[in-house]
Amino acid sequence: MNILVVICGRAGSKGVQNKNIRNFLGKPLIFYTIAAASIFKNENEEELIDICVNSDSEELLKIAGYYEVTCIKRPAELAQDESPKLLSVRQSLAYMEEKNNRRYDYIIDLDITSPLRTSGDILNSLKKLECDERRDVVFSAVPSRRNPYFNMVEKRGEKMSKVMDGSYQARQQAPRVYDMNASIYCYRRSSLMNRLKKSPLDGDFDIILMRDTAVLDIDSEEDFKMMEYLADGYFQNEFQEVLTWKENHKTEKR
Repeated sequence: MNILVVICGRAGSKGVQNKNIRNFLGKPLIFYTIAAASIFKNENEEELIDICVNSDSEELLKIAGYYEVTCIKRPAELAQDESPKLLSVRQSLAYMEEKNNRRYDYIIDLDITSPLRTSGDILNSLKKLECDERRDVVFSAVPSRRNPYFNMVEKRGEKMSKVMDGSYQARQQAPRVYDMNASIYCYRRSSLMNRLKKSPLDGDFDIILMRDTAVLDIDSEEDFKMMEYLADGYFQNEFQEVLTWKENHKTEKR
């Protein structure tokens, strides 16, 4: 089975300046996603797994190059605020298939700004998609802390209303809902190229559950500080494998 891991990151950021390359617990933020992908590759040697980083940032690609992954320059038209990420994932797939003269079966997209994942989380997404041919994509999620059927409201015109209709008296009675945590997306190749248009939600999807980390996606200075705080505790326990790779990786030259 041929698997491509894609890590995408744009230059700059409106919420947190240069967040993808900013030091996070002493290393560039992108390091932790490359580490998890590399551990996943090393632990699944029976599969052919390639890793690439796609960006319009020369500095980010330079950093990624230290960790023995393929670097792909993103064209300006795919690096706009309104550019769907899915287009950059497709660009990466086309580039890697031509470069390596092989066809990938599955493409796994790992987000730099949601680094609290393990190689086991990545494998779970792949196995779930592999076992269900009906699905186009499997992505990571966590149980939602709020439920639109019970304790969420929205403004409609001049009044506030419940987001979803329902007469539930307790949250436990309401349908279960989940927050996408923007960490892992595992695509079937045929679906990525032919069925999905601009979003993983365009097709038939399923989820894997990850540990709830307050569903942080780094979009502000406060998010960055909180993620560091969570990671500092988690990396001492469940993310020990990432720390080990960090300490032993000998190709760092910075």
